[in-house]
Amino acid sequence: MRFALSGCALVVLSLYNGASAFTPASQQAIGSRTSTSLRVTGQQAESFGPAAFLRKLKADLPQFEWLADGKGNPKNKVNMPDHVRAVLDRPDAPKREAENAERTDRIRNRAKQASADAMELKRMLVDDSDAWWKTPQNVEKGGREVTKENPLTVLVTGGGLAGLVVASACHSKGMKVALFEQASSYAPYGGPIQIQSNALRAIQQINPKIYEELVAAGTTTADRVSGLKIGYRKGNKLAGIYDAGDWLVRFDTIGPALEAGLPATVVVDRPVIQQILVKYGFPENTVRIKSRLQTYEDLGNGRGIVATLEDGTKAYADVLVGADGVWSQVRKELHGLGEGAGGFAASGAAGGAIDDAEARKLARETVRIAAKADRRYSGFTCYAALAPHRASNIEDVSYQILLGEKKYFVSTDGGGERQQWFALIREPAGGVDPEPTPEDPTPKLTRLRKEFAALGSGGDADGNEWDPFALELINASSEDDIKRRDLYDGAPLLTTLDPQRLISPWAKGPVALCGDACHPMMPNLGQGGCQATEDGFRLGEELATVQHTRDIPWVLGAYSRKRVIRTSIIQGFAQLGSDLLVDFDLMMTIPLLGPFFLTMTQLSMPWVLRFLYTPTF
Repeated sequence: MRFALSGCALVVLSLYNGASAFTPASQQAIGSRTSTSLRVTGQQAESFGPAAFLRKLKADLPQFEWLADGKGNPKNKVNMPDHVRAVLDRPDAPKREAENAERTDRIRNRAKQASADAMELKRMLVDDSDAWWKTPQNVEKGGREVTKENPLTVLVTGGGLAGLVVASACHSKGMKVALFEQASSYAPYGGPIQIQSNALRAIQQINPKIYEELVAAGTTTADRVSGLKIGYRKGNKLAGIYDAGDWLVRFDTIGPALEAGLPATVVVDRPVIQQILVKYGFPENTVRIKSRLQTYEDLGNGRGIVATLEDGTKAYADVLVGADGVWSQVRKELHGLGEGAGGFAASGAAGGAIDDAEARKLARETVRIAAKADRRYSGFTCYAALAPHRASNIEDVSYQILLGEKKYFVSTDGGGERQQWFALIREPAGGVDPEPTPEDPTPKLTRLRKEFAALGSGGDADGNEWDPFALELINASSEDDIKRRDLYDGAPLLTTLDPQRLISPWAKGPVALCGDACHPMMPNLGQGGCQATEDGFRLGEELATVQHTRDIPWVLGAYSRKRVIRTSIIQGFAQLGSDLLVDFDLMMTIPLLGPFFLTMTQLSMPWVLRFLYTPTF
């Protein structure tokens, strides 16, 4: 996803919303709360703070129906505005290649082949009897020199994008690397990944061959328009009338990328990304699956670490990197969190192996894990699927959000005539869908068809009739392909007075965190994986400076300090943007404020993208 509520727009919106985007839901002042059967209090499907007051005020005032009469502005129905067309027509901008059967088959077949290769454990470590990391290093107190003949050794936990990039970056600098992944296979969760311009530049610097393969395998999404639409008819003559599906904000992503000399954003299937990194990023047999870290010991004085896996296997190295996701076991050990703070991730490499029954169990367990792990429930549950469907607006639009009061619907081109979509609905944590019955064999589809009921149907529970595009994609998806999970993130800056953590936020001794393990973020910016990629690049660069193992703690501390400010800003924008999107419809219908808010959002988007698309990190 690539939309960010930009700085100016966020300031305007935040004046009307009293909840902190950076506070765990359990601590927020929420207008209405309901406890679930798990005794968990979740953020409800309604506005709160001053936004709730404004909604009530508007509802209590006399309503003049004639103010809402009329049709929306025809200009808001045009997919490709002149300002976007002017950028896309630049000679150096990528040119749209229309969808065709050959490309569709190529992209879909490559995804299938990559998934099959992963299931067959191609290039994975099967027999670890001769693995270098099984032999104790026996480093003397005080450490050892790092040389070309005796390089730095690195263990990475987590085989998702973050872990694979870290392993590739370290190997490219001459380090000896091993990667431990908890899943039994690389089964994709959530469909393709947007590799935005900044992440592509990081990968290009790590390994040009990986970059070339990813670009060749990907579908360019920066060659069309992106933006925000209103999900259902809204507005009045004083603030503007918008029909369902009218554009609110339209922008391009290629302009800021070209200014920074960066490549265009592409979308690539997750198993394809994994197999490219496994093939070109490091030697065969680097990845060991079914390998979940249980604990580790810092031997101190430059002597490295000993990691213990759940099966009792011990691994020895100079450095341990935790790239094991939002419920990181390494983070639990590093920060001394309570028992139960580390959990099985329903995302990344592992999540695709989870069926609906396991997902229901995980939804309840995750609530308890989050409390131990100090993670924030965003207030949203997310349904997601990759629909094998040629979207009706595919040649003009690569990414759009349909906005509503209590929910929003996101869609993006997944390549190969497929659409990746997300339905985010505000409700308490830990919720699950009913099990299929003969009367209702597709409970997830049933709910979504009601939540996004289209024009002419009578509307959703609030009577809002949604733009038909949401149902176009929902109805093109099967029940089994739709996955559901609650969305959690974390505070963008440390909520601690521990001096060590303030000086070295993501590292202690020879251990460091990377990706979602240290900065989980909402998906609104599409920067979760991109920031993890930047982390991997920076971590490799910093570790490459180590000449003696006693210097490792200082180097890892420098890595985390260099990364924490940028990731905190992006993480904060993503949190605040998600929290406030559901009040977008309120802001835009207030006379004077609404038009000003939309104008400022439109004008500030290029500046937000310029901040994201930097060539240095």
